[in-house]
Amino acid sequence: MGNTVLLVVDVQEALMAEHPYNEQKLIENIKLLINAARENNQEVIYVQHEEDKGEELERDTDGWRVFSEIAPINREKTFAKRYNSAFLKTGLGKYLKGNGTETIVLVGLQTEYCIDSTCKSAFELGFQVIIPEETNSTYDNEFLSGEKTYQFYNYKIWNKRFANVVPVNEAVALFARK
Repeated sequence: MGNTVLLVVDVQEALMAEHPYNEQKLIENIKLLINAARENNQEVIYVQHEEDKGEELERDTDGWRVFSEIAPINREKTFAKRYNSAFLKTGLGKYLKGNGTETIVLVGLQTEYCIDSTCKSAFELGFQVIIPEETNSTYDNEFLSGEKTYQFYNYKIWNKRFANVVPVNEAVALFARK
């Protein structure tokens, strides 16, 4: 499996305040993964989307901060991004390659935007991508419910193409194998 990291994308106060689909289970499962990674001295990396001054995700505002229940500790690495992909113009790919990372356990918001772009970018960069079930989410839109969007991307678009979608307990076990 090589060096494995947990990548937490855009789980920020403003986005959680909008109550994504399955939000309680989302946070519960992300906490399980964070705890497993930390207990096994595996890296947890956070990515925060930032917008221009006066917007909802303006840097250093309350809404921009990582959701308090899963916030970074002990100088865990964070990357700021302005595009859907956590890799575009952030230095994340170079950082991960420099650390010998082979596997990314990917969690966060929003399924059809930043998680989709980050998943596909990671795949194209040669990383093995693991997406634990019920660890990404989104909101209802004019075409699909948050639940349908989640199901479509996880089980129709990503699984066995760009990533392996696995039960959360299997992803937790990845960190314990180190």
